[in-house]
Amino acid sequence: MDGRSEFHIPNSGSKRGGWITFPFIAGAFVGLTLASGGWQANLIVYLIQEFNVKSINAAQISNIVNGCINLFPVVGAIIADSFLGSFFVASISACISLLGIILLALTATLDSLRPQKCEHGSSFSFCTPPSKIQYTVLYTGLALACIGVGGTRFTLATMGANQYDKPKDQGIFFNWYFFAFYTASAISNTVIVYIEDNVSWRLGLGLSAITNFIGLAFLLLGNRFYTHDEPQGSPFTGLVQVIVATIRKRKVKLSSKIEDYYYGKDGSVTEIVTTPQKSFRFLNRAAFKTEGDVHESDGSIAKPWRICTIQQVEALKTLMRIFPLWSSSIFLGTPIGIQASLTVLQALLMDRHIGPHFQIPAGSILVLVLISTSISLTVIDRLLCPMWQKLTRSSPTPLQRIGVGHVLNILGMAVSALMEWKRLQVAQTHNLQDRPGFVVPMSALWLFPQLALVGIGEAFHFPGQVALYYQEFPKSLKTTSTAMISLIIAISFYLSTALIDLVRRVTGWLPDNLNGGRVDNVYWALVVVGVLNFGYYLLCSCMYKYQNVEKGEDDAIGEDAIGGS
Repeated sequence: MDGRSEFHIPNSGSKRGGWITFPFIAGAFVGLTLASGGWQANLIVYLIQEFNVKSINAAQISNIVNGCINLFPVVGAIIADSFLGSFFVASISACISLLGIILLALTATLDSLRPQKCEHGSSFSFCTPPSKIQYTVLYTGLALACIGVGGTRFTLATMGANQYDKPKDQGIFFNWYFFAFYTASAISNTVIVYIEDNVSWRLGLGLSAITNFIGLAFLLLGNRFYTHDEPQGSPFTGLVQVIVATIRKRKVKLSSKIEDYYYGKDGSVTEIVTTPQKSFRFLNRAAFKTEGDVHESDGSIAKPWRICTIQQVEALKTLMRIFPLWSSSIFLGTPIGIQASLTVLQALLMDRHIGPHFQIPAGSILVLVLISTSISLTVIDRLLCPMWQKLTRSSPTPLQRIGVGHVLNILGMAVSALMEWKRLQVAQTHNLQDRPGFVVPMSALWLFPQLALVGIGEAFHFPGQVALYYQEFPKSLKTTSTAMISLIIAISFYLSTALIDLVRRVTGWLPDNLNGGRVDNVYWALVVVGVLNFGYYLLCSCMYKYQNVEKGEDDAIGEDAIGGS
């Protein structure tokens, strides 16, 4: 890279940041990703085999854990922006993660921290359930590990990007960041999971703790080279202020004069870039100046919960405009969460041997999604996008990419239903409906097509969502825009947990012995939900108008842009 000439070891008077920080941040992220994948990918199997948890309950716990892991990054981003900064949040989170994994490793090491194993093929009613102390240690370890992973995953990305001044260098960093994420995830989901399944859980979880410690060491060793971001305050505070100010001024009549609105301490009509728009114009009241709102001496805000800038108002409007599109992505992620947990349960009841001596760990089956996504990202970037640009003379828009992801996700659920129908036919042929734990003589490789389709779909809709939110969110919310993806994934996993619980209560499709269930009907239901959600997405995307692109007369400053009520 050309940036080598900029490499230097800073001293007391030298500039911090730059590419000298990359080995430390990359080493930290790879170590922490290896650690999290080592326990997260195989959690369902661990709960079933070592804690005698029923299969569907184990899937539910896994969904909740995945939801927490993707919810905590939002909390971590807010804390980093508002109080501590990225480095301290990442460091503290890595320590918490290490404590959690150590507790999980202890449950695999000490016999007193887990129940006695069930005999193969026995009914769960004759298995010894975990005691309260065993559940307490297990759930405490999971909670700490979730908090730790959530606090480091996106915070390290922000911290890494902050080390570079040039957008080109930031782009190179993000490319390597995602490459490191997929590579480390694939290694942990295969190598560490294989060790857990075929050697011992103690060694596998012990390796997770060791890699977590190595990642933490890399992070701390690079401290003297980092550029530390200063907490700027949470942007959500400004959004809440807009709502409060609008309510407090709900009886105020709006003016058509732009001078009557507040643009900041040094704002003037000649410097105005953002003007009050007609859409959601009732929110313009939050920026309407009334007596006592602003100090006459310097133009600063006197009552922050009664007056806001137009920029804050337009930021909230942007969120309101994009919310329908954002909500459609929740029901795009929910089927993926359900499929992930059910696929592991299906793999446990299928022949996972490749040759006479090697057996694919059930927890590793999902690594195909990572592999297909990685390959598809390269094909899309190097082949499909250039072809599309030659044919249409324009690049595919974020909304078009997301739309393709919707279609591929629906196809993935349909293939999942067909594969499960075939698996159940084989199970019925061998009379395995009432024999829990017995493996159906059908290769687990039949699960690969559905996982590959979902992975290809993620290669379309995941970058599409990142591009859409980053492009459309106002400047003050650029960091929050990437966290919105994490929030979608978190809600999707929580919703998948609720839907599985609903299906269990209403139908008989998901018994503890899946050989006697109808998981194929669950997938067909997801196909129906996916089609309806795709129709909702098409409606939202057709009505949506890009905000941060070249605009015509909409940006004109005048009475028509403001409107009155």
